[in-house]
Amino acid sequence: MSRHPWERLLAWLVDWACVLGWVAVTAAVGVPLFLSGATSGLSIVALHVVAAVVMVIPVTFALAALESSSREGSIGKRVRRLAVVNSRNGGRVSFGRALLRNSVKITIPWLLGHAAVFEIVSSSESGSVPPSIWILTAVAYVLPVVYVVSLFVRSGRTPYDRIARTTVIKNTR
Repeated sequence: MSRHPWERLLAWLVDWACVLGWVAVTAAVGVPLFLSGATSGLSIVALHVVAAVVMVIPVTFALAALESSSREGSIGKRVRRLAVVNSRNGGRVSFGRALLRNSVKITIPWLLGHAAVFEIVSSSESGSVPPSIWILTAVAYVLPVVYVVSLFVRSGRTPYDRIARTTVIKNTR
């Protein structure tokens, strides 16, 4: 199994530049709605659900669709000539497996981060943020760090690749 940690990090940066484009589009709509008071009646949980539905879920599904397509990779992976494949047979990854991979990679840390931010803002009005929220914040940051570190140790397979039974290879096709 070959390792390409720097290539994967560069691919990740390209992908996140694309994701930031999506965030900018949603912010162009969401910020005026927030500032106008249109969202003032929504609870913290409702705001979190809206953020997940508008930002996190589309990104996760788009990455899964790209990785399970005939190109076998996100835009960043294609730019860096990498492919996501089934770790058992080297074949194309199913949409379900790609969705699992990106749910663990993207959705879980992002939703934990969103929950932490919403709760910090909400509880800071009362003057103190509970320790559980700081723990949630730490987990939201530690997960991506673990993912990056895992690229550089042993086989270079990340926890989300192991869970989804995928691997990232140099695309020679």
